[in-house]
Amino acid sequence: MINHNRKLRRIFTLLFIIAALLLFGFVEWRYHGFSRPRLDLRGLVEPPCVVEKVVLDSDKDGDGVYDLDDIVQGALKDLEAKPLYKDAYYAGGYPPSNEGVCTDVIWRALQNAGYDLKGMMDRDIREHPGDYPRVKGAPEPNIDFRRVPNQEAFFKKYAERLTTEIIPWNAENLKQWQGGDVVVFGPPFDHVGVVSDKRRTDGVPLLIHNAGPTTREDNGLLTWPSPLKYHFRYPKTS
Repeated sequence: MINHNRKLRRIFTLLFIIAALLLFGFVEWRYHGFSRPRLDLRGLVEPPCVVEKVVLDSDKDGDGVYDLDDIVQGALKDLEAKPLYKDAYYAGGYPPSNEGVCTDVIWRALQNAGYDLKGMMDRDIREHPGDYPRVKGAPEPNIDFRRVPNQEAFFKKYAERLTTEIIPWNAENLKQWQGGDVVVFGPPFDHVGVVSDKRRTDGVPLLIHNAGPTTREDNGLLTWPSPLKYHFRYPKTS
């Protein structure tokens, strides 16, 4: 009789977990629409999807940490600093460390690897202003490098362009998604973020980005309400 009661408790517990997950899936769909992935219960019964780490031997700042790892660490530093989302213009271009928007996560992350994104973009904008949609022939170094379309234009020219397809539980596909990669989402909610080195059970990496109230690390790759437009890796490997 005791064993029978234990079995019943286990069955009720499992049913409760499944019901809670289904409710969570409904709430996600209700508030975020059909762009949300379908609820996948394999994580309850299958081991985590193991995704191979790609190691690229680029080390811009010579600190012994490869660029992709340095970029992730830079994004995590911004996460730890918890800058409040504030869309503003700053003399000199750079906001204080306790403020920022999504594009600030990107230059801060690259800065940690030794890359001066503002300097590189300012030079390229001076030389090729027509390549940058938000410049319109009148460069403004205090803000140009912090606009999503301009960062997109820079990475299209100087970064490796990778797949935008994300297949949960598919290790071969997810191997193309590495911590330190940069992603750009298109209209209606233009956005950028850094791919995290942390992954969900199904192998999909988290996203480090600032969409308010502060920089956060979450499931943004699959849940941002605009299409995923570009997936970049900086610098190019060839």
